[in-house]
Amino acid sequence: MKAPVSRKTLLSFYCDDTNPAAAGPRAFRTFLDFCAANGIAGESSVILGMSGASMTRAPSADEREYLAEVRRAWDCGIDSHMEIMTHGDRFDFAANRPRTGAGHEGLWLYEPAVTAEEYEGYLSSILAEGDRAGVKFTGLTWPGCSCDVCSRRYAELQAADAYRPNPNLWKALLNLAKAGRFRGSAIPCFFESSETDFGLHLKETDGAHAVCDLSPNAGDWFGSWGNGADYVNPDYYITADGSSGIIPRHVNAGDPYCLFYAHWQGFNPGNGVGWKAFTTVVDRVRTHLGPQVTWMRPSEIAERHLAAGGWDFREPVVGGR
Repeated sequence: MKAPVSRKTLLSFYCDDTNPAAAGPRAFRTFLDFCAANGIAGESSVILGMSGASMTRAPSADEREYLAEVRRAWDCGIDSHMEIMTHGDRFDFAANRPRTGAGHEGLWLYEPAVTAEEYEGYLSSILAEGDRAGVKFTGLTWPGCSCDVCSRRYAELQAADAYRPNPNLWKALLNLAKAGRFRGSAIPCFFESSETDFGLHLKETDGAHAVCDLSPNAGDWFGSWGNGADYVNPDYYITADGSSGIIPRHVNAGDPYCLFYAHWQGFNPGNGVGWKAFTTVVDRVRTHLGPQVTWMRPSEIAERHLAAGGWDFREPVVGGR
């Protein structure tokens, strides 16, 4: 009986809160240039209404420069997810501003009474804003929030055993994917994460189209959203000798992927305290794990998993059995 084929572990990441205000648009350019030069693949969110108005309609000089970089992100190996329009209150697209008292977007994605039509209308408007600027979205990232209002409501949902994204969200995303509104046909989303309980969970499928929850299985030790030095630790990912860390752990376990998350505030190369740690991790992975891993953007992971019906699309490890 043949031994199972040893296949490469996929490496990827997503970066929340990416915006031109935190470090300037040139920091995003530096990030993209580094990823392109080193064959790095992942995702960086695009929050078109984070400043209080859609940056696609009357962009400032920084926003215009940032959007130009977002348009070339795909060619640099980086997906662009919505997170979703404001990372705060729901947006009024007619008035071009958040609606006072509308409630936060992240919580709204969990509210069980929202219809698929409501989700589809809102998400379609975000996609239209992207089209205005030539930005094609690849998926959706849940914009988490720990404010008092959201925390209380999340606790209520947990107590009622209803703490999960509304299934109508998946239906709306699938309808938009089938209509060709996203860049691809398989739509990865990011919600919960766990180092041990993870996978690509299909939520809605229809032929060549699908929506999935792709669970991150590594955390953020690149400065996080507070851009704090206490939250920087490249050894968490891979030690200097390559012998330990979350990435070697997943590789040695034969796991199909290792996907970490980050926040632009700490991750960016302009003023982020975690940028040097990221470049260090990339160097260590190349040195110690090069033949055993391959970087892949989340949208490609989803597309190829759907086409293959599982993880066998991964390349065999050279010399593996």
